[in-house]
Amino acid sequence: MTNINQLISTSSQIRRDILRMVHGASSGHPGGSLGCADFLTALYFSVLNHRKDFNMDGTNEDLFFLSNGHISPVWYSALARSGYFDISELATFRKINSRLQGHPTTHENLPGVRVASGSLGQGLSVALGAALTKKLNNDQSLIYTLHGDGELQEGQIWEAAMFAAHQKIDNIISTVDCNNRQIDGDVEDVLSLGNLGAKFEAFGWKVLPMDGHDMENILETLAKAKSETGKGIPIVILMKTEMGQGVDFMMGTHKWHGVAPSDEQLENALSQLEETLGDY
Repeated sequence: MTNINQLISTSSQIRRDILRMVHGASSGHPGGSLGCADFLTALYFSVLNHRKDFNMDGTNEDLFFLSNGHISPVWYSALARSGYFDISELATFRKINSRLQGHPTTHENLPGVRVASGSLGQGLSVALGAALTKKLNNDQSLIYTLHGDGELQEGQIWEAAMFAAHQKIDNIISTVDCNNRQIDGDVEDVLSLGNLGAKFEAFGWKVLPMDGHDMENILETLAKAKSETGKGIPIVILMKTEMGQGVDFMMGTHKWHGVAPSDEQLENALSQLEETLGDY
């Protein structure tokens, strides 16, 4: 799927899925999930060279690692809507014995998930291991990752960033969700990250800006990032988003980082989002 309007329609449906999943479980993380819906839609429906007949090896296909695993609802919806498993399974989110746990895990054998995530700061290290494996195997496919900006307060991220530049790991495209919000408030108030672009450049990375809610810009930036691979430098995209994007009362605040909507709030939120592919 490469049609811009189709991608925008799909992202609207994914946002509906997110809200219904979190509401159904009375727990979860809607804010960041809504903010990353456009990016995950572009990735899974247009950018990734991936197979739906899932296997853990991932040979000769692009791999995606979600480091900020608490935004699992948006990932689960993207996986289901792109054919990894039936969309009806989204109704089991965070339920007992469900494969769709609050943070992605591997022992449930959910197609699309290659590593447990949610312990923030670890995803880049894991992804770099996968990127090195592809290099050793002469596999020309790429590694993609997603991180939260609050997650970058973890020291392990910067150890991994140094390692990537030192090893010239140039088959990875990492994206940071720069919504400037985390569970306790604005990132700037909790622990300022300063100039992220300058930081990553100082660590030896190629930095690209992106508007995470402009589908055309997302596709253009991901294409630009892909064109920069293979040049001896790791690539990071700083993606500007709004937490709670698409739902007016969830935007502009950190308070919907990890709170489920009530019945009335769900109805209000869904009224703002077009149902385009059919609810599960």
